[in-house]
Amino acid sequence: MTRRLLSSLPVASLAAALLATSLAGCAPLLLGGAVSTALMASDRRSSGAQIDDEAIELRSAARLSEAMGDRVHINITSYNRQVLLTGEAPTQALRERAEQIVGRVDNVRAIVNEIVVATPTTLPQRSGDVLITGKVRASYVDASDLQANAIKVVTERGVVYLMGRVTPREAERATSIARQINGVQKVVRVFEVTSTDDLRQAGLPAPSTPAGGAAPVAPAPAVAPAPAPQPEPAGAVTSPVR
Repeated sequence: MTRRLLSSLPVASLAAALLATSLAGCAPLLLGGAVSTALMASDRRSSGAQIDDEAIELRSAARLSEAMGDRVHINITSYNRQVLLTGEAPTQALRERAEQIVGRVDNVRAIVNEIVVATPTTLPQRSGDVLITGKVRASYVDASDLQANAIKVVTERGVVYLMGRVTPREAERATSIARQINGVQKVVRVFEVTSTDDLRQAGLPAPSTPAGGAAPVAPAPAVAPAPAPQPEPAGAVTSPVR
């Protein structure tokens, strides 16, 4: 779930935001323990990491709001204790200060700071970003060769950020789908890349072989599952739309 620091939205934008949030896997938590438990079980993070990510987002949003108020527009998204910061800050000093504040939150192991030094976006721009996120998420749900719950999607100014623990094939497939969505300017990947075998050995949901029996892409070096010793941050890889 992504925490946002922004002003109140009109009713139409709020409805769109709720739709995109529900597609991202947050709204089912309101529908009952059984759905919530099923989502946690299908996640590629440990239950402890999932709980920590929620706490990191809540605490970071509260501290940034207290320190900066409405001078900035910042989204906080945590996956496996790695935090992605997106949005806008009017000065470089505020951009850096935001990273420092979030870096002091308990259990944060790494930060990818994608905050842009600029004036905050307008409500119509943010509503457009919400719709893009919803379209990307819906496309992942429709894709039979992707586990949609393994990928978090955040959109800022038409830039789509992807987080999650995926195989190399899944990373390429998710990127390709996102790049085809109307309005997407580019795709930035903040993935933790692992192999199907490592996912299975860790007892985590793993992808099946793609249709047609195609051999999977050779795996990248394994990333230790949480809460193992903290690995180096995955970083951000940009994939421009051409």
